[in-house]
Amino acid sequence: MTDPAVDTATDTATDTTAGPRSAARATAEQPADAEALRERALATLVTARERTTLLTSCVEGPDLTAQVSPLMSPLVWDLAHIGNQEEQWLLRAVAGHEAIRPEIDSLYDAFEHPRAERPKLPLLSPEEARRYAADVRGRALDVLEGTAFHGTRLTEAGFAFGMIAQHEQQHDETMLITHQLRKGPQALTAPDPDPVPLFTGPAEVLVPGGPFVMGTSTEPWALDNERPAHRREVASFHLDTTPVTNGAYQAFIDDGGYDDPRWWAPEGWDHIRRHSLTAPLYWRRDGGQWLRRRFGVTEVVPADEPVVHVCWYEADAYARWAGRRLPTEAEWEKAARYDPAGDRVMRYPWGDADPGPEHANLGQRHLRPAPAGSYPAGESPLGVRQLIGDVWEWTSSDFTPYPGFRAFPYKEYSEVFFGPDHKVLRGGSFAVDAVACRGTFRNWDYPIRRQIFSGFRTARSAEVS
Repeated sequence: MTDPAVDTATDTATDTTAGPRSAARATAEQPADAEALRERALATLVTARERTTLLTSCVEGPDLTAQVSPLMSPLVWDLAHIGNQEEQWLLRAVAGHEAIRPEIDSLYDAFEHPRAERPKLPLLSPEEARRYAADVRGRALDVLEGTAFHGTRLTEAGFAFGMIAQHEQQHDETMLITHQLRKGPQALTAPDPDPVPLFTGPAEVLVPGGPFVMGTSTEPWALDNERPAHRREVASFHLDTTPVTNGAYQAFIDDGGYDDPRWWAPEGWDHIRRHSLTAPLYWRRDGGQWLRRRFGVTEVVPADEPVVHVCWYEADAYARWAGRRLPTEAEWEKAARYDPAGDRVMRYPWGDADPGPEHANLGQRHLRPAPAGSYPAGESPLGVRQLIGDVWEWTSSDFTPYPGFRAFPYKEYSEVFFGPDHKVLRGGSFAVDAVACRGTFRNWDYPIRRQIFSGFRTARSAEVS
């Protein structure tokens, strides 16, 4: 198997430091089509801002400034932080402009102020935050219009603009989590996914063993933790065809899964006992049925949807109960990207084309996962469905750097999170925009986190009958 991306991995890695100004390093590569890059950057920035506007205009001022959970920022902090990051990277680092409001940089530094402390800060009011973000965006579009997509690592292939679009969409997902945590009447609406017949395909597929190319050195907007491309050897294994559903998870609950320490990692057992966890977040039993709260609406838990709002410990316990395990990150990526017919890796399970509505449930188009077995057009060559979209999928892997990793454009994006404290999630959720989701994209979180749109699928080694 040959892949030129692997051969050039070390050539595309870049020396970096944490500051935006020092991140701009010269490169010799010229853009293939500057106007196409400009149009793509503009479209992704506009799409992100439209979503930000929706998420911050559908509630009144008190809901923008309130903190619904110590795990989350007030919505108004996210709004101004989005503008501040755009100013720092596009106006200052790329264009060399002077700071518009340097006095607010520290207020919106995510590492200087933990989320629990942010409501106490002298934050911009909702109207001030909107004006600031709009002012930055107007200037940023002028910068985009005049930028040559070569000369520095930040501007090469429009990377800085793609990074900022991804950053805004990631905060949009965070704000959607805040909306889900928020008490009160429904503020957001979206059509439900199309109904599909009950999935009757195989419960699992065989993923063949052997080497494959993991990560990327060629995806222009890939972030540092996705790089560089490198070979991995994966033994043959079986993987669930679809994510684990609510109905399957209910069977785990009904069988006493939350009361049996056999299925739980010791830390997980301590965690669920200490916090009296008996079901996924937002679930409650009412007589003989399970109900859940979803964006201000209470509904019967749909049995055919992928389970969501479970922590890593819950996913791991279910897998043990089912006689299976969580897939490793490498196993997940091979199932999502490997095409055995061509002995090659692809950008997405369905090929190299950008995601369309026929491929995956992305971009807040719906406010829930689609039923298991949806999106046959997004199926991988091996027959696995819904690897992209619907729910983030926990893996068994710790968040660690790839061989040859180099931080870019700042260490605080990935490097400071490496280690055993964080578990990797893959695939994206219905809350993720396509610009921030691809076959190589890596997410990570603490194994206790449940407010995120997280689910899972299980695996078993091929040798196990």
